[in-house]
Amino acid sequence: MPLLEVRNMTHFFGGLRAVHNYNLTFESGEIRGLIGPNGAGKTTIFNLLTGIYTPTEGEINFLGKSIKGGKPHEIAAAGIARTFQNLRLWRHVSVLDHVKLACYSKIDYGLAGAFFGTSRRHRQEEEFTAKAHELLEMFGISQFANNVVTGLPYGVQRRVEMARAMAIEPKILFLDEPTAGMTPDELNEMVAIIRKLREDLGLTIFLIEHRMKVVMDLCEQIQTLVFGEVIAEGNSEEIMNNPQVIEAYLGKEVVI
Repeated sequence: MPLLEVRNMTHFFGGLRAVHNYNLTFESGEIRGLIGPNGAGKTTIFNLLTGIYTPTEGEINFLGKSIKGGKPHEIAAAGIARTFQNLRLWRHVSVLDHVKLACYSKIDYGLAGAFFGTSRRHRQEEEFTAKAHELLEMFGISQFANNVVTGLPYGVQRRVEMARAMAIEPKILFLDEPTAGMTPDELNEMVAIIRKLREDLGLTIFLIEHRMKVVMDLCEQIQTLVFGEVIAEGNSEEIMNNPQVIEAYLGKEVVI
C-alpha cells in the first residue's frame, strides 16, 4: 500500500483551473521533488494535500484512507506535516515554545489535567520540553532555544519551522522552498539536514524547490509542473534532458 496516493486531482478557483488531473504515488522513505515556474501551482498542490483547500475533483488517500476534505489539523495529526513558502512563525514566541506548541497535538492529560495541574500533566510537559530540546539539537539551533524568533537569521528561522513540523512526528514532511533566501553555507547545511532526516529517521519528504542543484542532489523522482499540469516526471537525468522541461522551465528561471 502506498504511503500517499493522489488520483486525478483537479481544482478550480472560480472559473480558473489551477491544477489539472494531478497524480502522485509515494512510497515510504522516498524524497520526491516538485519543480516548475512561478505560478505553476506547486504550493496549491501542497495546500490541497494538507487540507487548506479541498480539491474540486479527484482522490487523496493516505495510508489507505481518504483525507480529501479533511481539516488541516486532522491531516497533520494523521502524519502529514509541512513548512510554508513564506515563514509562518509567531514573532514574539521563543524558539523552544514554537516546538513545544506543536507537541501539544499529542496531549492526553485532558481538561482536568490542564485546570488542576495533575502529575500526568507535569510529566507530559517535561516530556514535551525534552522532545523540543532534542529537535532543536537535531537542527543545530539549540543555542537559540530561549530567543524569540524576531531578529534571528533567516536560515535559523527556517530550521525553527522545520523543527516545529517534526514535533508532530510526521510520516511525511512537505517542504515548500526550504532553501529560499539562504546563503551558500546555510543552503549546504539545510541539504545535509534534509538528507539526515531521511537516512537516520526514514522520513518521507516532498520538496518544492527552485534551486536545481538541491533538487538533483536530494530527489529520486521529480515532477515538473506547468500551468497546473505535470509535463514530465522522472529521475534527475531524465528531467534535465527533457526538451519540454528545458523549454518551459530550465531555460528560463532555474536557480543553480
